[in-house]
Amino acid sequence: MQQILKVLVGSRAHGLSVPNSDYDYRGVYVVPTAQILSLRGSQNHFDVGKTESAENIDEASWEIGHFLELATKCNPTILETFLAPVENITEEGMELRALFSSVWNSRGVRDAFCGFAHSQQKRMLEGDIPERQNKFAAAYLRTIFQGYDLLSTGKFVVRVSDSEIGETLRSIRAGTLSMGEIIDLCEKWKQKLEQAYDRNPNKQTNLDTVNQYLLEIRKKNL
Repeated sequence: MQQILKVLVGSRAHGLSVPNSDYDYRGVYVVPTAQILSLRGSQNHFDVGKTESAENIDEASWEIGHFLELATKCNPTILETFLAPVENITEEGMELRALFSSVWNSRGVRDAFCGFAHSQQKRMLEGDIPERQNKFAAAYLRTIFQGYDLLSTGKFVVRVSDSEIGETLRSIRAGTLSMGEIIDLCEKWKQKLEQAYDRNPNKQTNLDTVNQYLLEIRKKNL
């Protein structure tokens, strides 16, 4: 198993960390092709591995095939891995990051980012610990903004503290906005996301390019 990419995500990548914030890492690895084709290996090569190597370090990794499948579905966490600050990277990892413009599609971004944002809204409303509610509220707004940003520009800002919503996100994390205010604000950004989609509804995933990369990496890692 070879790791080709490791990035920093979470609040420390977003510029919203506090002193006790975790270090969250996401990675992509390649299982040898022979193992994938074997009876024993074929059962588990798509699994996501998650480890906690220290008290405040959280790591999760995806096998390249599973990672690319999720990328073409515009999973926000996966797409962020293409753009987040790099910790370790190989040549194959750099080639993977260069695929970003090929993997996403307009409808997938609209649906996946709004869906993830809705899940964060639900967790915010159902939570009973203010600090965690504020965390989910910030993720709620951040995800909608990043979806809007991607549909508008072809990429999105990971370090959102430096973006136009940075001050608002800091206020949310500090607990100075009510849930009603947060929901109203997020609804306004959701309308902007929908408008961005209406301006760019036809961007498609380039499956030929993605599949060619996957084929080449399988050949290199027999």
